[in-house]
Order: sequence, then C-alpha cells, then structure tokens
Amino acid sequence: MMQGLPPPKPIMMKERTSMVFLQYGELDVIDGAFVLVDKTGVRTHIPVGSIACVMLETGTRVTHAAVKLAAYVGCLLIWVGDGGVRVYAAGQPGGARADRLLYQAKLALDDVARLKVVRKMYEIRFGEKPPERRSIEQLRGIEGARVRAMYKMLAQKYRVEWTHRDYDVDNWEGGDRANRCLSAATSCLYGVCEAAILAAGYAPAIGFIHTGKPQSFVYDVADIMKFETVVPIAFKVAAKKPDGEVEREVRLACRDIFRETKMLEKLIPTIEDVLAAGELPKPEPHEEAVPVAIPNEESIGDAGHRS
Repeated sequence: MMQGLPPPKPIMMKERTSMVFLQYGELDVIDGAFVLVDKTGVRTHIPVGSIACVMLETGTRVTHAAVKLAAYVGCLLIWVGDGGVRVYAAGQPGGARADRLLYQAKLALDDVARLKVVRKMYEIRFGEKPPERRSIEQLRGIEGARVRAMYKMLAQKYRVEWTHRDYDVDNWEGGDRANRCLSAATSCLYGVCEAAILAAGYAPAIGFIHTGKPQSFVYDVADIMKFETVVPIAFKVAAKKPDGEVEREVRLACRDIFRETKMLEKLIPTIEDVLAAGELPKPEPHEEAVPVAIPNEESIGDAGHRS
C-alpha cells in the first residue's frame, strides 16, 4: 500500500475503459494527478484508475511515481512502438497470485488437461467442437487453414486486396495497408488481453496453443476474440483508405468495438471458462494470499472475478 493513502478500491476490469495511447511527453504524478506533460509544459490528465492499459509510444518517458500509481490502481503499462505495434515491455499491476499461477502451470504441464483447454478454446472461437482424437499439433493445422480462409473471406467482403498475412517488424512501412491495419488492431487486442490476464492473477507467458514466448497466453486468449472484434475492423479501415496514418484510425475503431461488444466484461470469465475445461481442481489460495488485483464486489459473484 502507498504510504499515506487508504487501501486501494480499484474499479472492476469490466467497467474500465479498454486502453489509451500516449506519446511525446513525460508521464508523471503532479499535485496528486496522473498527467502527461508535453515539451511546452501542458498537462493532460489521464484517469489511470479507470483504464485497463496505457500504451506508451515513441517519445514517452515515465517517472517512478507514475509507475507506482499505475501499479497501485491496477493499470497495465505497455511500452510499444509507433502506431502501437511491436510490444517491447509491459508492467505487472500486482496481479500475479501463487495459487492461480500454479493452477495454470499444472494445466499446461498435464498433456490431457492441456488438450482439453485447447479444444475449449477452439470450440469458443469457431462455435463448434473440433474433431475428436486430434493432437494439439493437428488442431493447429486445422486452425491455420480456417484462419487463412477467414482472412480471405473478410478481404472479399470489404473488397480489400489480399494475398496473405505478412508482417515484418523491421520494415513496418513496407507492409501493405491491410497487413498494417491488422498488426495495429491485434496490438490493441493484445494489450487489453494481457491486462485482463494479469488482473485475474495469471501469467501471460504460460500458454496452451502458443508456447515459449513471454505473451503466449495473451496470444491464446486474443485468438479467441479477434475474429469477432479487431480483424473485421482492420479490413474495414483498410477498405476506407483513410488519409494520414491508418494506425490511428484502427486504434479508435478498436476502442469503439471493445466498448460495443463489452469485451472487457467477457475477458476474465472467458479465461476462467477455458481453464476450467482442463478439469483439474483449482488449488485453494493460501491464507496469506493477496486478493486478485481487480476483483468484483462479492454480491455480483462472477466466476472470473473471485477474490
């Protein structure tokens, strides 16, 4: 707890604004307010306690006080490149819990339980159960074919020229409009998914379909949501051929679709739902365990927000 302040009462994840992008300024706490100060000294107040994650773009500096306050209220800070693409680092707003981490790791290390979790992810994503007696590698192959078909279908729907998914982190401007829009859109989705994972007390790195990367579980969760949210948005923006940076248009559209679909309200219950499919008992929290970072009120009783 921060000295001199009452115990935190963070706003529930499902009631927060999904994200905000900041650039070219210093993020600080001045006169008790969380502000971005530009080179001329103008302050822009940021309601940090009601935001799921803050994306820090090129030219942003952050003070110790700002990082401390963001962690205190459960807001995830993510350092990204121009346009919100290429995630470099992310903070952790006090969400990790030993019982949740052990449960997640136990599911990932048990071959039978892991396959059940993967099958549940595909069932939610595609609206039908995957074929029986298939390994995770075989399911990846089925998923890849379906995803390529969905990209092609959406490109035809919005009349966007499309060949294949192509993204070179070292040559961002070299990508075509559709791929740039998709990269910007998925970056937005990854941010809010990571914020939800951390808020629920789990680890972004312990994935089930994706493995071996710092955000493996983020990619797993984002894949469940992306074709009903950000992918259609990306193709829609690409089809408009907006003047200026397409990345800004994509970010604004993603913010709107997150609000319209109430995605933050769905994320943590969805995470709990897919993990429960592994059918392993969830360990009881230690008596000294700290509650999850952003709990719901007890009267609401959502499965994804247990304290």
